[in-house]
Amino acid sequence: MIGLVRIKLYKMKEIQNREDVFLLVSTFYASIQKDELLGPIFNSHLSEKQWPIHLEKLTDFWMTALFGVACFKGNPGQAHRDVDKNLNYTVDQVHFGKWLKLWFSTIDTLYQGEIAQRAKDAARKMATSQYLSIWRNRPHQNN
Repeated sequence: MIGLVRIKLYKMKEIQNREDVFLLVSTFYASIQKDELLGPIFNSHLSEKQWPIHLEKLTDFWMTALFGVACFKGNPGQAHRDVDKNLNYTVDQVHFGKWLKLWFSTIDTLYQGEIAQRAKDAARKMATSQYLSIWRNRPHQNN
């Protein structure tokens, strides 16, 4: 006898508000914390007590990026350059590639629609610009 598998079909939700963005951000960073490549980086720079505050700040960031709500205050470029410096200038494209892969996977699991696509497009641009900012600001060795 062949077993039957039931698949529940439902229309995925679109990203509509801060609660949706917070769910996206918190789900994504939960996967980051567990990731073999990225987890050690994030977990060494943020204590368990710092994560809730960081998630709210990242939610502010994505609210600004996705909906134009002017609530984010910070300098992501400097934050990423500081992490790279703390890691002896070892952040590379593989890290940003993995970050994008997990971001896209989280979006695809939770949401669909125009804002979900905007979140992917914005992340692609940001990953490129953050990596270039890191690379351009590294001390150059005169060999």
